[in-house]
Amino acid sequence: MIRKSFLSACLGLFLAACAVGPDYERPDLPTPARFKEFGAWKAAEPKDGIPRGNWWEVYGDPVLDDLVERVGISNQNVAMAEAQYRGAVAALGIANASMFPSLNPNFSRTRTQGVSSAMPSSVGGSTITPGAPIREVDRLTFNAAWEIDLWGRVRRGIEAGETAAAASAADLDLALLSARAALVQSYLQLRINEAQRRLLDETTVAYERSLEIARNRYDAGVVGRIDVTQAETQLKTTRAQAIDLGIQRAQFEHAIALLLGVAPSDFSLPVTASLPDLPSIPAGLPSDLLERRPDIAAAERRVASANAQIGVAQAAFFPALTLTGNIGYQTSTGLTDLIMLPNRFWSVGPSLALALFDGGARFAQRDQIVAAYDRSVAAYRQSVLTAFQEVEDNLAALRILDEETDVQREAVDFAAESLRLTYNQYQTGIVSYLNVVTAQATSLSTERVRIELKGRKLLASLALIKALGGGWTDARKPAQDTVLDREARLAPDDEPRSQNIEP
Repeated sequence: MIRKSFLSACLGLFLAACAVGPDYERPDLPTPARFKEFGAWKAAEPKDGIPRGNWWEVYGDPVLDDLVERVGISNQNVAMAEAQYRGAVAALGIANASMFPSLNPNFSRTRTQGVSSAMPSSVGGSTITPGAPIREVDRLTFNAAWEIDLWGRVRRGIEAGETAAAASAADLDLALLSARAALVQSYLQLRINEAQRRLLDETTVAYERSLEIARNRYDAGVVGRIDVTQAETQLKTTRAQAIDLGIQRAQFEHAIALLLGVAPSDFSLPVTASLPDLPSIPAGLPSDLLERRPDIAAAERRVASANAQIGVAQAAFFPALTLTGNIGYQTSTGLTDLIMLPNRFWSVGPSLALALFDGGARFAQRDQIVAAYDRSVAAYRQSVLTAFQEVEDNLAALRILDEETDVQREAVDFAAESLRLTYNQYQTGIVSYLNVVTAQATSLSTERVRIELKGRKLLASLALIKALGGGWTDARKPAQDTVLDREARLAPDDEPRSQNIEP
């Protein structure tokens, strides 16, 4: 008894340990020593399960918060990714089922005539009895089969299914992150558009006053008709620019509706009077934030899945051991006598199958799977390198845009002063109205560039959030204190300002 138990234990350990194919190891990555823009980091190890929190709340916009919360419910790209994930989980269930024996019941009824085993003459292995009566044979069987996973083919298949399901789950996270980021981007662009429109509307009011002054001076005979026509042209051109911005706003609003899974005709956003807040970036971004990127996690888990498939392919070179068994009842005297001990039959035994020649198909299949593994490794490495690039790009963009904003703010102030001086000179008759028009155009252009810069900084902050896998804080911990407030130097009147041309 002890001997049998020992042999069973040895067999169990053998089956548990024997799995052909390479065990998975995460591929090496070409990793620089530090962020070029923002300090040191370490090699990425996907941890996309770390909570990201409501990263969109850094923009301090309740309307935006409400819209983003609706994305996961109604966005169709997210719905497709969710359905794909459920399919991957179902495929894993199929793979897990291979570890268990299959049991198939079968019932049959046959009618025969003239076939008997009592006569000496035979045809095709059965004897023929002319004029024999018709017989009905009922047969109830239960067939069982179980493949003993000697070489780990089934276990490698389950491993491949588990990692494929994990990759699909990461794809779902990526779809949700992408949909939310796309909505935030469209929303920010819409609000930037509104800021530009407010500037043009306020400038139009100032130009109307300029036109009125030009007309009064013309009526008084102080200036010629050219001053009135120039003022009219400036006013109409600015109004046309303001109207043209309505096209972009409508398109941004339609894009948000699409991301929410609703028809554009059923969705609208009211105009607001201010821009969303520009978030502050922590003084030191922890390097492990990159590990939360779902695309990196998905790529790494596809490498693991492809690695497991190599073991499945290599197991095809070894014989397959299958235990089969049959038990059932057969009778020709009717169903009432079917399930009786004299009518019972059974069989049980192992079978060993090995393909000796297949024209090189197994070798080709193995080479194909190895090539797929190498391709997944390259895709994983590329996804990590792309993540590094995106983080560096947006950190650099935020730093440079911050410097440009300081210079542009000075340009706005100088343009406003130049306009004031030019208008004073015009009123005293020193310069023509063309100089006023030029100064007005310059002042308006610098104001629009300033708003554009803030919009670019908002979009760059969003791109950085997405590049880091969803913000720079861990939802399990309090938000980090920020010491790099890029907006600390902004003046209180950072919103669009009208061009006041009066002295």
